Amino acid sequence: MSVLIVLLLAILSRVLPVALHSQSWNFSLLGGSLLFLGSRMAQDSPRRAAWKIGGVLAALVVTDYCITVYGYRLPFHYSGVYLTIWLWYAGMMIASMGLFRKLTAVRVVAGVVAGPTSFFLLSNFAVWVAGMYAHTAAGLAQCYIMGLPFYRNDLVSTGLTAGALFGLPAVAARIAESFHAADHNIAA
Repeated sequence: MSVLIVLLLAILSRVLPVALHSQSWNFSLLGGSLLFLGSRMAQDSPRRAAWKIGGVLAALVVTDYCITVYGYRLPFHYSGVYLTIWLWYAGMMIASMGLFRKLTAVRVVAGVVAGPTSFFLLSNFAVWVAGMYAHTAAGLAQCYIMGLPFYRNDLVSTGLTAGALFGLPAVAARIAESFHAADHNIAA
């Protein structure tokens, strides 16, 4: 599957709920797509991978800007929250490059759990630091508690997306192998 198609679908999964004014519960293709995109860059040279990560990151930064300004009609304030999110995007792809040098189901599951968990921990901490909750231990706890429904849905959407992006090609390859083996047996 083309890297550009996966990126486009991930962006659309974030933009469409906002554009259609539907309630978004953080169910998007982004987490699983970043795992997949990073895995596809694992075989690239470091320079080529850096360019690809930069391109994906630029597209996601523009998406965040458009969602904030045009979707939510809020002023775009560059803050530590956005910087945290953007660094997480890049970190997911870089981590995936190392994690998926050898693709296994266990590594995909590890990525599916690690991605949303790291995003939950980092983004909620950044929101707390930005002052949306009291700067106390109780305020930090409240910030994390309020984020739990989004975390759950991020885990589910990342699992479904990664399952489709990594699993379907593996299933298709096994089916093709079985047809090839059957054809070979018939010819013999």
